[in-house]
Amino acid sequence: MKKRIVKKTKKDIDAKTEIRHLGVLMENMGDDVKLIAKQYGDIKNDIKNVKNVLDEHTEMIGNLMIDIQIIKTDVEFIKTSLKKKIDIEEFAALERRVVLLEKRR
Repeated sequence: MKKRIVKKTKKDIDAKTEIRHLGVLMENMGDDVKLIAKQYGDIKNDIKNVKNVLDEHTEMIGNLMIDIQIIKTDVEFIKTSLKKKIDIEEFAALERRVVLLEKRR
C-alpha cells in the first residue's frame, strides 16, 4: 500500500489563514459588543437617576404651587382689609372735622 501524500495547495493555506482572521475579527467584535452593553447599562442608570431627580423637582413644584395659592389668598385678604381701613388723607379730614365740632361746643 502506498501512502498518499496530500499536498497543501495555496488555496488550503489561504482558507486556514482567512478562518484565523475571521476568528480574530469575531473575538474583537465580541469585545466591542461587551463594551457597548456596558455603556448601555451606564446610560440606563443615568436616565434612571435623571428621572428620579425630575420626579423630586415635580413634587417640589407642586408644593410651591400650593404655597403660591396660599400666598395669593393671603394677599387678597390683606387688600380687602386695607380697602376697609381709611387712608391718611381721610383720617386728616376727619380729624379737622372733629376739631371743628369740638370748638363749636
